[in-house]
Amino acid sequence: MTESRLNLNLFTKVQDDIEKRQYIILAELKKISGEFQYYKIYPHLSGLVEIRRTLQDVIDRLADLRSKFPKRIGKIDWVNRTIEHEVVFVDGTDLKAVEDLITWALPKIDKVIHEGIAIHDYVEKELSVEHVGILPNYRDEGYFFVPDNQELKLNLFRFEVSIFQSAEDQFRSLKTKFLKALEQGRAHLSPGSIKLELIRQERELPNPATYAFDTRLDFPFAHTILPVAKRKLMQTITTQS
Repeated sequence: MTESRLNLNLFTKVQDDIEKRQYIILAELKKISGEFQYYKIYPHLSGLVEIRRTLQDVIDRLADLRSKFPKRIGKIDWVNRTIEHEVVFVDGTDLKAVEDLITWALPKIDKVIHEGIAIHDYVEKELSVEHVGILPNYRDEGYFFVPDNQELKLNLFRFEVSIFQSAEDQFRSLKTKFLKALEQGRAHLSPGSIKLELIRQERELPNPATYAFDTRLDFPFAHTILPVAKRKLMQTITTQS
């Protein structure tokens, strides 16, 4: 699938035909829904959720500022989700048209998001994870194994958890690196044996936190299985901390 045209400019630069923009939005949502039918949920699901969150935030803020800015608005900063006085919309953009287009689109975006979430939740339920061997006290670096049942391979990854602090909260991010793939003919090796082999080869982590995933699903690996596994791995590490 080519890169989606479903972006924020589509909803804000509405100086041209509104019906044309509605047609583009419906066409893009149909494409994404089609990808979901093939069980490909990323990056489309996360992109839709982010666009939906930002559009709802804009609607809420515009409602608060309606009395101050009844016809025109200076600037919408999409990155920081703030409304300012500097001009960002091109001349002729009607704030009411922006608001109407977003209000029209939100329930249609929600419908497709729910399709993607249903697939995500099903995959997460069918994807099990267990730690391999003794779990060390330090769990922010290690390995994880995820099967690709379409290609009949077991993919081995290294992970590292980073923690960064904002003014309001603390966040964790997961960085992963693909190491190698084992043919499922070699999958008779136990997770413990694979872990020991990695320790001998990598040497940087003498006692790594290691997690083995398992699933019977043969959904697309890069677009579905791996992203869900990464999310589940982060949840597992956070719960164990």
